[in-house]
Amino acid sequence: QLQLVQSGGGLVQPGGSLRLSCVASGAPLDYYSIGWFRQGPGKEREGVSCISSTGGWANYTDSVKGRFTISRDNAQNTAYLQMNSLKPEDTAVYYCNARNYLYNYWGQGTQVTVSS
Repeated sequence: QLQLVQSGGGLVQPGGSLRLSCVASGAPLDYYSIGWFRQGPGKEREGVSCISSTGGWANYTDSVKGRFTISRDNAQNTAYLQMNSLKPEDTAVYYCNARNYLYNYWGQGTQVTVSS
């Protein structure tokens, strides 16, 4: 099975930036599309961004367009979420997800807190 280990979360001031990483092991990541999800306090989990297995296309939820960038490096079995111009409402636990037609594999989650 695929295992996903996340890093890069933390505390940042409004307007700051963070880059989340999701390192896969156990299978080649290029067999999976990648999604980033988040769950803020008192909120349901929402999709933030996703990218195809080859990186040929990507999409974003409206609230992060122009601020977040999803990418992947299949040679390193790693996916990224670059987060710029962070807002307090971006505060959440962020999860990476690797998907094929049968399975969804999840990272352990990492806390992102945007606060002054």
